[in-house]
Formats: sequence, structure tokens, C-alpha cells
Amino acid sequence: MIELVLNNDVLEKCIKDILSQIKPAEDDVNKRLSAIKELEVSMQPVAALRGAAAKPFGSFLSNLYSKSGDLDISVQLMNSSNLPINKKKKISILKAVRTALQKGGVYGYMEFIPQARVPVLQYVSNRFGISCDLSVDNYPGRIKSKIFYWISTLDERFGDMVLLIKEWAKAQNINDPKSGTLNSYSLCLLVLFHFQTCEPAILPPLEDIYEGNITEDFADMTLYNEERLDEVCAANIAKFQSQNKEQRNESSLCDLLATFFHKFATLTPFRVM
Repeated sequence: MIELVLNNDVLEKCIKDILSQIKPAEDDVNKRLSAIKELEVSMQPVAALRGAAAKPFGSFLSNLYSKSGDLDISVQLMNSSNLPINKKKKISILKAVRTALQKGGVYGYMEFIPQARVPVLQYVSNRFGISCDLSVDNYPGRIKSKIFYWISTLDERFGDMVLLIKEWAKAQNINDPKSGTLNSYSLCLLVLFHFQTCEPAILPPLEDIYEGNITEDFADMTLYNEERLDEVCAANIAKFQSQNKEQRNESSLCDLLATFFHKFATLTPFRVM
């Protein structure tokens, strides 16, 4: 049985110290924005990339990133047909981006992973020291990131908890999907589940934030409207906040961290018949 830590001043101070070291400052935000602009400028001279935009997703878009976190960027093309781009075309586009970065002398380290389920070009910006992961037309990534952004606006403790769990997972060497362990998105989902199942709940079910089926609703990218997604999420979050003013969970980060590990240590596996 894991003892729950209550009013532990030492642990509270330790948590604050960790967060002060890993939470980004304004300069970290500016560096990431500058790295995105640097990529866009590098792409413009290449005919196949002319008009392409570099759009962040992942932890940066969700505002759940640390100082040392990678920057996920979707290279979005001017696609007049609005038809999905196949994997072969995405690989070709990433090769063109690689050539553009080579010509501009932008990167210090680069790795191209075309065989991945989602082809990725990884590089480190020489100028800004930011590690970037590029994919092409990654709308699903942007949609999931936007949902997590809106979730994070509901309670500041969620973002802090995500950073702490990511840091813990890195220290335990279980935050590397290449080696078969958990990716950052999975860790965010674990924290979300914990916040949804506290008493009283800190966060609502996802269907209370977005009523539809995200995968089905945006399977056809011609229907994807980011502004509309923002409007729906913002309205539902305002509704949740107004309905739950009297039921706020006041648990400290220290308590939430302790109950997180207790909850997942005591979960009983179940079999699907």
C-alpha cells in the first residue's frame, strides 16, 4: 500500500523547485516561434514548398511543454483539392524540406525517418538550439493538441502535473515510444484520467468539451475548421466552469501527485472476453 502524502512541506518545496527548472519562460516561447519562422523562410525558395506554412502542434500548441521539450511542426501545403496526401507524397515533401534546410545551413543535427507510420524529419536549429520534429499536413496532431490546450485552461494544476509526470517518466526511461514505452500524449491521457476521476472531479469528460467524435468529424480535412473547434471548446468550458463553481477540488499538487501513483498502482487489469 502506498501512503498518501498530506501536507508534506518538503515534497511541496521539491515540486516547486522542479517546476521552476522545467517550466518555460517568455524567452523559450520566443525561441520556438523564431524557429518556426526560420523554417518557413528556409522553405520558400523551394518550388515544391512555395506557399507552405509551418504550424506547431503537440505540447507547444497545448501549452504543456518544458524548456527542454521538442517542437512538433506540421508542414501544411497549399492543397487546392483538399484531398489527403498519401505517405509517398509526404516523404517527398520532407525530402524537399531537408534539402531546403541543408541549403540554408539551418541545422546542426538531422535525422530522416521515412519508415515511421507518420514520416518524420528531425533536426536541431543551429541558431536557436531547438529540437524540431517535422511531419506533413498533420491535422490529427493539431486537433488533439488544441483539445489539450482547452483542457489546460480549465485548471493550472493540469499543466503542472503533466510536466511533473513527463519528467518522472524521463527519469524512469519510460518516455520513449521508439523503445516501446509511453509517448508524451499517453502520459497526458493518464493525467487527464486522474483529474477526471478525482473526488470531486477537477476536469469533465471529453465529451463535455467536444460533443462529437473528433476522429470521425475531421476524417475529411475539407471539414476541418480550427476556428469552429475553438468556439465549441471555449463555449463548453465556460458552461462547465459556471456549473461547477461550488464544487472545486482544492487538492494540492503534492496530494494529486501522490494519489496519481496510488491510483495507477492499484488498478486491476481486466480481460476482454
